Amino acid sequence: LARRIDAERGMRAVLTRNSDVFIPLRDRMKIAREARADIFVSVHADSIQNRAVSGSSVYVLSERGASSEAARWLAERENAADLKGGISLAEQGALASVLMDLSQTASIGSSMEAAERVLFHMDRVGQVRKSQVQQAPFVVLKSPDIPSMLVETAYISNPDEEKKLRTPAHQERIAQAIFQGVRDYFRASPP
Repeated sequence: LARRIDAERGMRAVLTRNSDVFIPLRDRMKIAREARADIFVSVHADSIQNRAVSGSSVYVLSERGASSEAARWLAERENAADLKGGISLAEQGALASVLMDLSQTASIGSSMEAAERVLFHMDRVGQVRKSQVQQAPFVVLKSPDIPSMLVETAYISNPDEEKKLRTPAHQERIAQAIFQGVRDYFRASPP
């Protein structure tokens, strides 16, 4: 996926990791913010006890998860940041809260638009578990200023899907589907 993105004019991938090491969830968001990311895509392979479950899914942040994260994000920055015109966030708590809610709402809307495009292309690769973009309060989706999605490519707990996920050809198809969805989104809504 990163190779495809890097080959596309005007696009550049920034990986939160390139080896099998754990990066704390909030640190992943921080890496994206420091890179001034226009979108955050978290790619996973799901696992569940029921080995018959299969299919891919795409998630964006739920409204319930958004409000608590926006409040936390605002609290961390209220004494350090100034709005245009020198208005301190600490002095203008209500205004800052409204602006944060607007930013989060816009981010969720953009996330949903991008995720729908990725899901459309994932449906052409294989079975999609949920035909609509799902919403959940995953920590990696809680950035109030970066559209974000989590792509569950398949279930590694399903023997057939695990076998497919191990093949370079299937990995290429998944990467292409995610790339096409992201590219389609940016063509319709340039940063």
